[in-house]
Amino acid sequence: MKEQIKVTYERANVSRLKELLVVFAGAFKDHASYQGNVPSDDHLNKLIAREDFIPLVALADGKVVGGLVAYVLHKFEQERREIYIYDLAVDEHYRRLHIATGLINYLRDLACEIGAYVIFVQADLGDDPAIRLYESLGSREDVLHFDILPRKPVS
Repeated sequence: MKEQIKVTYERANVSRLKELLVVFAGAFKDHASYQGNVPSDDHLNKLIAREDFIPLVALADGKVVGGLVAYVLHKFEQERREIYIYDLAVDEHYRRLHIATGLINYLRDLACEIGAYVIFVQADLGDDPAIRLYESLGSREDVLHFDILPRKPVS
């Protein structure tokens, strides 16, 4: 039974990050972005070594069943930090087990350790489960998001 599953949370290493990319590809239904050009071990190791990169995974049954990737932003207006959750997903077979909440709570503990004053995340309109989760953990701000492309293509 799903309720009996033991879930643990940890910072991801390279192999766990690669497993997380598979979870993200399935959860977001975006194979091209998350599996089409998987980063090298060297690239992932460099990311993991950065203090402003926080990759967390949820493990159950010996495999990655969910995770999040967050970034620490060092602010200029005050000596403080914010954390931005860029991606968060749980494998569809492991949903409704509070795994996403567990991942965010683990990140909240890490945020305290590094002195971050807030964690923020965005949700797509219509993603009601994500919106309900985030509303249960924090306050909602209605904002607009814009993607601005560089002037010249990056090669």
